[in-house]
Amino acid sequence: MPRPEKVQAVADIKERLDGAQAVFLTEYAGLSVNHQQDLRRELKANEAEMKVVKMTLARLAADDLSDELTELLFGPTSLTFANGDPSAAAKALKTFAKDHSVLVIKGGMLGSEFLSPERISALADLPARDVLLASIAGTFAAPMSQMAGLLAALPRNAATAFQQLLEKKEQESESEEPTDESTATPEDSAEELETGDSRLETDVVEDFTEDATEDMEDN
Repeated sequence: MPRPEKVQAVADIKERLDGAQAVFLTEYAGLSVNHQQDLRRELKANEAEMKVVKMTLARLAADDLSDELTELLFGPTSLTFANGDPSAAAKALKTFAKDHSVLVIKGGMLGSEFLSPERISALADLPARDVLLASIAGTFAAPMSQMAGLLAALPRNAATAFQQLLEKKEQESESEEPTDESTATPEDSAEELETGDSRLETDVVEDFTEDATEDMEDN
């Protein structure tokens, strides 16, 4: 029979996994204590927390999640729980890993969706939650009481909103055709990129506000 402290430890990890907007796995071997402290401070400033737990317990806690995630729960691996903006936490990890090559981003989960290192990098480049809030406030016409409900819903459903944004960005990237280099200019490329990101952000805002409105009506 498992010891009570082991059962409690697994329950604590599972509670963190279930409650986080996203979780990121990083290999930290070779990272000095001082650098670990620097990373923890940076993550804390972005509403995230890095925890080092026994991998045997982590695998038990993540048993009902993605098989791809549990396969990464081996070796010196830390778990970063994003309790706020998933994009901000991913950006903090990406920036730190760029300056400290011994930190390796292995993968993660955004809501119920598995993220490869490449997708975490893409998540880090997405607009911050504050930008989405501003977009909602600027594009969705609603009574103040309904607007308050929508704005309150974004922190609760941030994972869903960022999933939609990440998926749409990837779909647009796959569907884009190469630009004719003979006629395109750097200014044209920059303008197209800015326009595409703006359109993408607007589409996600519309999807999110529609879903949030339906949820409010159901309740």
